[in-house]
Amino acid sequence: MLQPGDAAPDFDLPVLIAGVKTRFRLSEQRGKKNLVLAFYPLNWQTISAEQMIAYQLERDQFLELNAEVVSISVDSIMNTTSWEREIGPFDFPMCSDFWPHGEVTRRYGVFREEEPLRGTAERAVFVIDRGGEITFSREYPSREIPSLQDAFVALRNL
Repeated sequence: MLQPGDAAPDFDLPVLIAGVKTRFRLSEQRGKKNLVLAFYPLNWQTISAEQMIAYQLERDQFLELNAEVVSISVDSIMNTTSWEREIGPFDFPMCSDFWPHGEVTRRYGVFREEEPLRGTAERAVFVIDRGGEITFSREYPSREIPSLQDAFVALRNL
């Protein structure tokens, strides 16, 4: 798993933002906002839904810290679209690392190679500063919602 001080690997993924499908390029965010990359195993999990809802509920606080949450799973963008319609709407980018399967997840070192949930992302959070450097990284148990306070503290320390 990438650590603080590492450069955040660039990526270009299909994304859903407030119900609209487009592309998300990490390199286009440099110099604009700090980012909270939130990797999660799968859509349609109760814990993943609770995590995304928590990010939406606290979005104003992230924005006040000049940050945007960007979620990433290995599910397809069509699957993410259906799921977001069911539990959303969400105003933050929801990326699909479906094809090539888990490529970005692997680059960040959070691709699950073993059961359970083999072939998915670990539940992990990275804070990336505007310059593209990882300033915080932590893996969480797959059945635990990542602490928003961890991300808020990391963002306040930038």
